[in-house]
Amino acid sequence: MRSKGVIHADTEILVPFFDIDTMDVVWHGHYVKYLEVARCALLDKIGHNYTRMKESGYAWPVIDLQLRYVRGATFGQKLNVRASLVEWENRLKISYLISDLESAERLTRACSVQVAVDLASREMLLASPQVFIDAVEKVLP
Repeated sequence: MRSKGVIHADTEILVPFFDIDTMDVVWHGHYVKYLEVARCALLDKIGHNYTRMKESGYAWPVIDLQLRYVRGATFGQKLNVRASLVEWENRLKISYLISDLESAERLTRACSVQVAVDLASREMLLASPQVFIDAVEKVLP
């Protein structure tokens, strides 16, 4: 979960009331939603978001997701969710860091893995489609 990415995107989240549980912290399942918001920002930055993926003939289902909770976020707290691209040639691996926006205190670390699936045949690919690799390499520093 601690792999350093080559491209990253930061997203600000303001914790809404409906995301907290009876313990007055964000319910653990809502963190996945925050990761998705950051992942979409990262894919937009790459120029190959979910719409573009579908147009190019591929779906990218999540096949693995890991989260490590350090401290619970609370109602009204401003979060920074950083999504960092770690792997892209054979699979899409993104690492995440959720932290308090003001103090930078780490709250949660996570990692997701997605693989390309050909929409026409429904077959999982063993390597990322060239169209995705090209999009990533275009924005590499």
